[in-house]
Amino acid sequence: MALKQWIQRGGHWIKQAMPGYCAFCLAPALAGQGWCATCLDELPWNLHACRQCGDPVTHGASLCGHCLVAPPAFSTTQAGLLYQGAIKQLVHDFKFQASPRAGMLLAELMLLTPPVTQGSVLLSVPMTTTHARTRGFNQSYWLAEQLSRQLGISMVSARRIKNSPSQRTLNRRQRAANLAGVFVFESPPPAHVVMVDDVVTTGATGHALACAALDAGAKRVDIWAAARTPLGKD
Repeated sequence: MALKQWIQRGGHWIKQAMPGYCAFCLAPALAGQGWCATCLDELPWNLHACRQCGDPVTHGASLCGHCLVAPPAFSTTQAGLLYQGAIKQLVHDFKFQASPRAGMLLAELMLLTPPVTQGSVLLSVPMTTTHARTRGFNQSYWLAEQLSRQLGISMVSARRIKNSPSQRTLNRRQRAANLAGVFVFESPPPAHVVMVDDVVTTGATGHALACAALDAGAKRVDIWAAARTPLGKD
């Protein structure tokens, strides 16, 4: 089955895919991987991205307009894929269906495009107690834990002290205001922190968490995500 057909069918076969077979088309997978060469090539790769927020930019540009005008508190964003097509379905299966197979695929894809500079620790994005209880797990922590094991990098934690409303219906400015002062560190983090998340949308969460890390003593904060929502001029 072609990757496009898999997306149209809702990606439900990922729950049935066995090791050794491509999770997207069920053809024999590449050795030690969860995908075949054809499906890997067809994924929506984020080839030309703003080095700071990861939003797609014109080939040759290093920063997007938003980061030139109002740079966020984090230094760089590494998001190797775009939140589109098969990756959007994969994230949905992981985040809302709690599919461990989908989560492992996302972690493996992240390891194909790691940050240029490895940080001292990995940091997951804290969830509200209500949100965590509703979903049943923290997808950011799950990914950070997998990457920590693979790379031998320790993890550090922050705490969310405000139950702010959901970000889904908010624009860029509203998201930033909604997250102001939401995160705190109970102990000083190391100098270089790499924040792990599944998807970066506007970067508001990353900015708020980076501000908290820098206020607590970190010198640099980067983001490492599975995918980036392409916003363009929005």
